[in-house]
Amino acid sequence: MLDMKSARIAVIGLGYVGLPLAVEFGRLFPTVGFDLNPERISALRKGEDFTREVTPDELSQAQHLQFVDNVKDIRDCNVYVVTVPTPVDAHKRPDLGPLLAASRSVGGVLSKGDVVIFESTVYPGATEEDCVPVIEDASGLVFNRDFFVGYSPERINPGDMQRRLPSIVKVTSGSTPEAADFVDSLYAAIVPVGTHKAPSIAVAEAAKVIENTQRDLNIALVNELAMIFHRLGIDTADVLEAAGTKWNFLPFKPGLVGGHCIGVDPYYLTHKAQAVGYNPEVILAGRRINDAMGKVVASELIKAMIRKGVAIEGSEILVMGLTFKENCPDLRNTRVVDVIAELQDYGVTVHVHDPWADPEQARAIYGIDLVAAPENGRYDAVVLAVAHDEFSKDDPAKISALCASPSVIYDLKHILPKSAVDLRL
Repeated sequence: MLDMKSARIAVIGLGYVGLPLAVEFGRLFPTVGFDLNPERISALRKGEDFTREVTPDELSQAQHLQFVDNVKDIRDCNVYVVTVPTPVDAHKRPDLGPLLAASRSVGGVLSKGDVVIFESTVYPGATEEDCVPVIEDASGLVFNRDFFVGYSPERINPGDMQRRLPSIVKVTSGSTPEAADFVDSLYAAIVPVGTHKAPSIAVAEAAKVIENTQRDLNIALVNELAMIFHRLGIDTADVLEAAGTKWNFLPFKPGLVGGHCIGVDPYYLTHKAQAVGYNPEVILAGRRINDAMGKVVASELIKAMIRKGVAIEGSEILVMGLTFKENCPDLRNTRVVDVIAELQDYGVTVHVHDPWADPEQARAIYGIDLVAAPENGRYDAVVLAVAHDEFSKDDPAKISALCASPSVIYDLKHILPKSAVDLRL
């Protein structure tokens, strides 16, 4: 088994999870950050991070870190940390393609005594049942004799500059007691707030998926409550504020549930549950509610426009925000696109403005051409979909100035005062 002094680390995948990890390791250990995208590598070598998770100063402070796009350049490492995405496909089934491809690449450069650590979100059992056989096949090595495996689920919160990698407790695990100790010590070196060593890899995998499944279900409950209160003519925010005066009331808010975690991870757990013969009714019910919120929002907006005498066909609606969360450029699995698609089905023209989103990515991923500067007096409705600071700091009069007359302002994120909007989610 390796010791800490001899660790040479490769981080495979330099996105929102991999890059901050590579930077922290690169402060203390010889570290190589690997990504298949040569443009990403070129930008990082210049000190540029499109995710905005790591500053140029932080990149320069990782003195032992280098970036490569050729897998052969990580062959001299002996600890391989896999941080590639684990999405779902069009049918909401886990897509392990990137993860298994990364496992095969690691297997191609692995040597005896090396350790492979996975951070990608998976269902319980995936590391040892799906990834390890691929590594064995590609390397010709034997699991737990020639190489060892660990799992330490990522807890990165994109756009959150307060809760960052060193300040979030890290769950760790290993395929043998010795491997578990090594993995735990490795992460303890870069996470000063501490680690939690799980008793098995499967426990660590399960802990990750239920973290986000719990949040998903809580948001689904509040989304359902919002639909009920809307029909009763009650403002949901007022209800939540009143209920929040009780000491143990959980402060969840209604909204669109997207991103690469909360809107995806529950499907990994339900997939595994169904594979072992259990149909998870509560979890899937929550997913159905949250996945349907785009239709709910579009329907409420159209009804409000009709009530105010706004002609629907040919109307122009401005959607402010496209990324999956505030102050973050991440467009993966954003559910704002559901609202846009539903509105377009009503025959309206939808304009989208987002100062955080990359226009080329928006066009390539969703076919959306972003509006750089919204026009005053043009729009029959405005939807405040993402709470970017640029929007939340706006004077309500500035948002109102964008609207024609009559018009509707729908505030999904409670950015503006209640008196300044027609609808709140």
